[in-house]
Amino acid sequence: MPDLICIAGFDGYFKRINPAVSKLLGYSDEELYASPINTFIYVPDLKMTIQTREEIYKNKPLLNFENRYLTKTGEIVWLSWTSMPVEDEKLVYAIAKNITHQKRTEEERNILLANLTKIYKELKHISYTASHDLKSPVNNLLSVFELLDTSKVNDKETLELIMILKTTTESLRETLKNSVDELILKDQLNASIEKLNLNENLNEVLLSINSLIINSKVKINIDFSKLPAINFNKEYLNSIFLNLITNSIKYSKPNTFPFISISSKKINGKSQLIYSDNGLGFDMDKVQGKIFGLHQKFHNHIDSNGIGLYLIYNHITNLGGSVEVESKVNEGVTFTIIFKE
Repeated sequence: MPDLICIAGFDGYFKRINPAVSKLLGYSDEELYASPINTFIYVPDLKMTIQTREEIYKNKPLLNFENRYLTKTGEIVWLSWTSMPVEDEKLVYAIAKNITHQKRTEEERNILLANLTKIYKELKHISYTASHDLKSPVNNLLSVFELLDTSKVNDKETLELIMILKTTTESLRETLKNSVDELILKDQLNASIEKLNLNENLNEVLLSINSLIINSKVKINIDFSKLPAINFNKEYLNSIFLNLITNSIKYSKPNTFPFISISSKKINGKSQLIYSDNGLGFDMDKVQGKIFGLHQKFHNHIDSNGIGLYLIYNHITNLGGSVEVESKVNEGVTFTIIFKE
């Protein structure tokens, strides 16, 4: 699909557009020229778009800015803009790519991944629960056999049946134990553990979202001097870094540049990663117990899907770790990730 190319005035109207603009949005050129550009923007994105446009008018170029437009038929389309202001002419020269398919594919993939993770955890929980719940009656039954005085049983056939029951029950107990051990072993094998350099993994993630880092003007303070490396799964760690950083940028306070602090340390033999930001934060009284839930949303953001924190929590807990959260509204959030050694 061809790129959308346009020239817009500081007055908020299109001045020139190429045919791709009218073809995608479904309006005639006359309709697009006659109404303010804001008319065609999807309403939930309007405030953010206006704020961004004000920065352009201050002679600041814009790279890879994403927002949604409404077509004439009511369809929502995602566009990624690169814009260059020319202050003397009071014009903005812009080019946009239609990323609707990419956004939908990404959303479907995230939902599928989250649902698969949820199903796996539920199945695993059922297996653990069933094994645990069966252990008690099995152990109770074995206790009965221990209390039973077989010397007083004179009937040979009855004595044989008792011994068969006891042996079968002991075998069942061993099977239950082995089932739980196998589940734990499979968890460990499915996510390979290796020694990871925190700086290297973080830099890999930062490089992958370089444009977002530059555009958001986020400042990141990093200190891994106390604990340069951890034993963890590489894909999980990169996903944790990616989701935490993009969330901090996504949920930064209006008119405030995001600030992120990432450090590591070891306390009582436990490796810890401490991540904090200065964003919108949470009301912990309201979100307690729900913060890591699937599809839980706590802020009205156009790109919020309630999956990121759910994935972070599962990455950590699947490998035996834990995560603690401290936050206040408009005072940011701190995540303390404690890894299993």
